[in-house]
Amino acid sequence: MFKIFRGTAALALLLGYLSMPACADDKPAISPGPGEDRALDTLQKDFLQWRFGMFLHFNLATFADVDWATGYEDPAIFKPARLNCGQWADAAKAAGMKYGVLTVKHTEGYALWDSAVTTHDVTAFKNFRDGKGDLVGEFVEAFRARGLKVGLYYCFPGDYSKGKLAAGQADLHGLPPEAASDYAGCIKRQLTELLTRYGPLDLLWIDQYANPYTAAQWPEFRALVKSLQPACLLLANNSHDFRETDIYSYEFPWSHQLPAETNTAPSEVCDTIQPAQRWFWDKNARLENLQSADEITHRLRLCNARHANYLLNVPPDRDGLISGPQLDRLREVGRLLGKE
Repeated sequence: MFKIFRGTAALALLLGYLSMPACADDKPAISPGPGEDRALDTLQKDFLQWRFGMFLHFNLATFADVDWATGYEDPAIFKPARLNCGQWADAAKAAGMKYGVLTVKHTEGYALWDSAVTTHDVTAFKNFRDGKGDLVGEFVEAFRARGLKVGLYYCFPGDYSKGKLAAGQADLHGLPPEAASDYAGCIKRQLTELLTRYGPLDLLWIDQYANPYTAAQWPEFRALVKSLQPACLLLANNSHDFRETDIYSYEFPWSHQLPAETNTAPSEVCDTIQPAQRWFWDKNARLENLQSADEITHRLRLCNARHANYLLNVPPDRDGLISGPQLDRLREVGRLLGKE
């Protein structure tokens, strides 16, 4: 665990990261502080009361009809004409969910907020709010207004574009082009933006934390998060080690694992309502090939009985709404849970 900085020390650290150049090499040394383990224990117990959450995969990949976009897709295709984060939150709440997690930066590297680190962000989506939108802000505001907890997903670098790049295209490894000279520095600046612009966050969800490019800097990323928002839980996807994560994580479609019956560690199982490990909206999905409501509610109960929340992915469509068979199935889940 890491020491919690307050007062002038926190301000100084924050200003340092905000002014840090994209290629900075900063390595904060933060040691455990008295009482922090007890504070984390309280946060973990509170987390387990959330029980059921909505995972929202929504970014340029939604419009490119892929799960792992490369970052070279035309940003003009991002044009959700009816986007309504309030509708997402209402659908989540009606299903009995207590929190939401939005993919604010996935493998295409586009940030769903106006990032000072790059132009590879929401301002490039000229067909969305005339390039002046802030999807992170809309999401956070809508979910908070309905009493739901808020989580943000951020994907670390990886090899997502193999076999997909045209001649002359450099592999961006899931980050904006400006990150090429210093992945860790750019990630720190973007995490700082997320942790200082949107008020208290309940959960920061990191994918690919153990990647070959920035794994050695993971303690530095943890230190940064804890210094800026000590009450924000940090989840490292698929980690079962409290030296790396605040919450044990199980990516069920990939690992087909759930916590053991004897598990007592605070945990989360993420899953998707769609078939074939599909995370972004599947335009070809039909009600009959989605997970059944019985399967979903059974897995939810099983997770909760094993000290785990169940984070179910229900992706918005290209209009920016949760719709079609995905919404129908989610409503069915809500009806089943409402009868308990």
